[in-house]
Amino acid sequence: MSVRVTLVPGDGIGPEVAGAAREVIDASGAAIEWETVEAGEHMIPDYGTPLPDYVLNSIRKNKVALKGPITTPIGKGFRSVNVTLRQALNLYANVRPLANFPNVPSRYAGIDMVIVRENTEDLYAGVEHMVGPDAAESIKIITRAASTRIARYAFELARQEGRSKVTAVHKANIMKLSDGLFLDAVRTVARDFAEIELEEVIVDAMCMNLVQFPERYQVLVLPNLYGDIVSDLGAGLVGGLGVAPGANIGEDGAVFEAVHGSAPQIAGKNLANPLAMILSGVNMLKYLGEQGAAEKITKAIIVALSDKANLTPDLGGSNGTQEMARAIVRAMRS
Repeated sequence: MSVRVTLVPGDGIGPEVAGAAREVIDASGAAIEWETVEAGEHMIPDYGTPLPDYVLNSIRKNKVALKGPITTPIGKGFRSVNVTLRQALNLYANVRPLANFPNVPSRYAGIDMVIVRENTEDLYAGVEHMVGPDAAESIKIITRAASTRIARYAFELARQEGRSKVTAVHKANIMKLSDGLFLDAVRTVARDFAEIELEEVIVDAMCMNLVQFPERYQVLVLPNLYGDIVSDLGAGLVGGLGVAPGANIGEDGAVFEAVHGSAPQIAGKNLANPLAMILSGVNMLKYLGEQGAAEKITKAIIVALSDKANLTPDLGGSNGTQEMARAIVRAMRS
């Protein structure tokens, strides 16, 4: 029986990379039925927003979405589409797997980690105000409920994937109440996972360690702000945002997405690297229980990337978006 999934192509290079991901997923034999809904800058003239209500309604109905990049207009009063989706659907866990792939330029080898970022509070709650004309104040919100929830997600993910260590990243040496509460919640959850080691690292030291020894880490769990920064740092370790998949997961649904931008300057030119979108689709298949299809695509990606002729320009090759997708499909069929 097929599963109905919302497909949001987005704008800029979104439709190209989303189309590539769909082609690869369809070729894997996964039982997916797509419901395509439009979002992006091109929707503003008719709907007054880049994210019409019917997009949210579709995701609420189907529970799972695969989303391409969407442009948030700058200086026009529109909120980030990604932040709006996360808050409207209560997608509390931002999950970013990071791994090395053949021929993807990187100074490192042996990286295989997952960054788990709390998605709903911290400074990103947006609670701020002016204090007189010359000072601004932002309020950092950390709650035990949200910290416990994200910690449990990280430990359960580690157990499910057979990983032996979770690293909690914090600044509790300075922010003793807010980050101290986050750290205390993680420690409490860790007691239920005796087989998994809990490591605690201050965020600035964590950044240095990732640059020096990224292969030492398995699962990182972080509050929202640190998670945002460290996840992009991590993407840089394995070749950039073009190979970094992402997911936003809640208790009643999930949105899988490439975390890079919409790159309108190369839209429609068949130049975009579709790997981040395809890998996000792989993680979606795992979430849906389509393990066989996910493994088939992952193996095909490794085979396709082993031939430098299949690389897109950002990876040092000359292949196009569609051609890379078709190389992966060929690898699956052979």
